Parts: sequence; C-alpha cells; structure tokens
Amino acid sequence: MAQSTMGRKASPTVQGLEQLSAVDRTRDVVVKYGFIAVTVLLFCFFLLTEPAFGSSSALFSLLKATTVTAILGLGVMFTMVVGGLDLSIGSTAGLAVQVAAMTMVFYNLTGVTAVVAVLACGLIVGLLNAFLIVVCKIPDLLATLGVMFVIQGAKLIPVSGQSVASGMVLRDGGTAPGRFDPAFLKIDRGFVGPVPLPVVIMLVLVVLSWIVLSRTSWGRILYAIGANPEAARLAGVRVGLHRGAAYVVSALFASVGGLILVSRIGQGDVNAGASSLLEAVAVALVGTSVLGMAKPNAWGTLLGAVLIGIVLTGMTMSGAQYYHQDTAKGIVLIVALLFSFSLSRRKVRYSPAT
Repeated sequence: MAQSTMGRKASPTVQGLEQLSAVDRTRDVVVKYGFIAVTVLLFCFFLLTEPAFGSSSALFSLLKATTVTAILGLGVMFTMVVGGLDLSIGSTAGLAVQVAAMTMVFYNLTGVTAVVAVLACGLIVGLLNAFLIVVCKIPDLLATLGVMFVIQGAKLIPVSGQSVASGMVLRDGGTAPGRFDPAFLKIDRGFVGPVPLPVVIMLVLVVLSWIVLSRTSWGRILYAIGANPEAARLAGVRVGLHRGAAYVVSALFASVGGLILVSRIGQGDVNAGASSLLEAVAVALVGTSVLGMAKPNAWGTLLGAVLIGIVLTGMTMSGAQYYHQDTAKGIVLIVALLFSFSLSRRKVRYSPAT
C-alpha cells in the first residue's frame, strides 16, 4: 500500500519532467532552425510582394552586394573566435581602397602591383594589432580602436583629404599620370560563368574559413583559446601567437574586401569603409545564432550577410526610404541575438576581451 502511495506521489514529478523536456526540445528546435526560417520567410515575402526579386539577375546582385560585408564579417569572426574583436577592420578596408587607387593613379603602376601593395598593408596592420595586443598587453578593443583612428587619419595625409580619381590635380599643380587598370576593375566586374567574380571570391573564403576552423587543429586551438585562454595556456598552447595570427587574418580579409570595394567604385573614395565596421560586426554576431551553434562560424556569418542583403534589397525594391535601412539592420541583429543569448541553453562561445 505504501509503495502504491509513493508511486502516485512521484507521477506528477515525472509528468513535470516530461513537460519540461518537451519545452526544452521545442526551444532547441526554435534556436537551431529559427533563424534559417526567418531568412526563408523574409525571402518568400519579398518574392511575393516584388516578383522581380526572384530573378537570377536580382539574386546575383543581392549576393554581389553582400560580398564586402561578408568578407569583413569573416575577418571579425576570426577575432571573435579567440574572444576578441577587431574594431579596425572597416578602416583597414578603407586603407586598401586608398592604397590601391594611389598605386595605380599616382604612381601609374599595374593592377597586380596594387593588389600586392594592398595585401602588404593589410599584413602590416594585422601585425601592428597583434603587437599591441600580445606584446604590449593592450586590451583588444582599445588596441584596435586606436589603430582604427590612426588609419583613418593617416590614409588622408598623402591625398590631402581628397578622393583619388584618374586625371585628378595633384598638390604640385600637375595631373595624376595613371588610371585604374582595366584588369584590376574585373575584380568586381568580372564573371566566372554566370556568377560574379566577387561572389566566387566570397564563397572561396567562406569555405576556406570553415575548413580551417572546423577541420584543422589550428581552428580547434583558436576555439579553445576563446573558450578558456588560461586552460589553453596550461595545455601548452602558445596563446599569444595564435591570438595575434587571428588579427593578421582579420586584416588580410579586410584588405580583400577593400580590393573588391575599390574595383567596384573605381576611385579612392576617402569615405570608403566608414560604415563597414558595424555591418561586419553585425553579420559575425548574427552568425552565432545559425543552427544553434552558439559560436562564431563561417557559414553563419555568410547567412547573416545574406539575410541583411535580403532585407536591404527587398526594402530598396519596394521603395522604402534609405533611412529605414539602419533600423531594419538593427532589428535583424536583435532577433539573431535573442536566438543566441536568450533562447539558447548553450553558452555562447564568445566573450569580449577586456
């Protein structure tokens, strides 16, 4: 009789655990697939309201428009993996724009030379960030913030604050001898079959980033550093070296994004890259919510860039005013962060550096 009474008393607890488990399972499904569902729903909404949105030209234009943001987001992603954040990535992309334009317009050199010069400058910026963070022990945010301001000012000095364009008047009264190399402009305007070349570059970098982070020991070490740098150090990992390498990779990705950007606009715009920082950080953060991974990852970053591209392209085609776009991007970011931080039961593997 006592055993029967105990069994009846235990049954509500069992039922409660079953209900809790059902709630958790539902929440896990929402966290894992919710963001992808939001992306698909938004795509279908714009497809129904704007039929031209689904044309192949519109889709390729959408992907092409997201390339710079996605590539810079990948750079930010690498620094987030090690628990940091690169605030200089937008200004590094802007520096790439100026260096490429000056190389061809001021010095009348080839497009290949411009590419080499841009990547070299990106490497220097990455090494500078790594030196300040690893050797000088300056917190990531403060170090990259300082570098951001240095670059923003330094890139204007050689051009006296002017945008660089073919045929411009120089400070000595002469005319710039060079022009943009037509082969260089194909970085943005070329195609691989029907696919724009910038989209191909973006996808290649996404796949390489995914392979490095998910299929190599170096990627696992980076994630380990981001999760617990002290434990990684005790395990024999050279934490400083790997953290510094992440910032070098970030700067190189920013340089590639800058190359695409300057070949797109066809001049050394002094304001290029000014808004890229916030967008790059946004897509990298959005990427943490994809498939409930709760950590920075390459495919999530790409999906974040595509989602923002869908929103902005759809709003533009529907005639929405440009000043609504920042609000839309902010809403997308907040929704993504709800999936990552509020709904998910997994701890997000990113903590800002201090």
